[in-house]
Amino acid sequence: MSHLIHLIELYGLAFVFVNVLALQAGLPFPAYPTLIVTGALAAGGHYPVAALVATAVAASVVSDTGWYIAGRRFGGRVLRTLCRVSLSPDTCVRQTESIFERYGAPSLAVAKFVPGFASVATAMAGAVRIPAWRFLVFDAIGAALWSGVAIALGYVFSAAINDVIKVLDNMGRAGLALLALGFIAYIVIRWVQRQRFLRQLRMDRVTVEELHELMNAGQLGTVVDVRSPFAQAFTGRIPGAITIDVNDVRASLSAVAPQGEVVVYCACPNEASAAKVAKALVQHGFKRVRPLAGGIDAWIESGFAVEAVGDEPLPDATVPAQEMP
Repeated sequence: MSHLIHLIELYGLAFVFVNVLALQAGLPFPAYPTLIVTGALAAGGHYPVAALVATAVAASVVSDTGWYIAGRRFGGRVLRTLCRVSLSPDTCVRQTESIFERYGAPSLAVAKFVPGFASVATAMAGAVRIPAWRFLVFDAIGAALWSGVAIALGYVFSAAINDVIKVLDNMGRAGLALLALGFIAYIVIRWVQRQRFLRQLRMDRVTVEELHELMNAGQLGTVVDVRSPFAQAFTGRIPGAITIDVNDVRASLSAVAPQGEVVVYCACPNEASAAKVAKALVQHGFKRVRPLAGGIDAWIESGFAVEAVGDEPLPDATVPAQEMP
């Protein structure tokens, strides 16, 4: 903690800017301790509060704009990359789609308070072509709220924070080790939970090439898309696919053909949502059900056709697909 304070005293607002920029860029450098400490220092007259908030907002907007531009340029590829490095990748895309579908650009105002949502939300804002001015307005509001809360906590509880800092300083290396062990324990627990989840979802997959052959040969029963309507409207879906709500499989059972193989797909890493729906279908008596390896992304990247959903044409970000023979 003394090292953190020394860095803040040495580099001032520049250190705050770099720390927040690194965190919002996706690097594992927590910025809240820095903002809380600088908030406490601001209470002692070291920094103007307005300048401190403005610095944090500027750093957030700069980093978030980079994700926005990447999402606008590369679309789903950026989202997949972000979710693969997340500790909760199997709900990352689905959660972000659901929030965006319900609230749109205003969801960016609270994005930084939702674990696993912030970076994905800024990239998705670009991918779904939210106007740049709307993105910047709501992203700046969100950055001000997020940083403002930490700075306000430091300002209001400056005396208590100074006491905590003194205790940690007195503990020396033991205090630093305690903080590090807490962070490591959190990472290990999340990793173990994820491995257990993946073991539960292991089942036979069908490749996009196999699915394409089955469709051409007329040997397929039903193709099931478990993504949200928002995602389907953005990227399109496999021709002839039906939609099943991952949270209410029973309500859609009548739409699934009782004969033939059923292939289920989504857009999440490891096909987690698709695997869960596939298992639910098996439990309801369907004999041959398999998730699609790689989901809709693998289908599009292989050059196979997708069909538009709704009245709107697919966005330019969708990878052009070849017609299915």
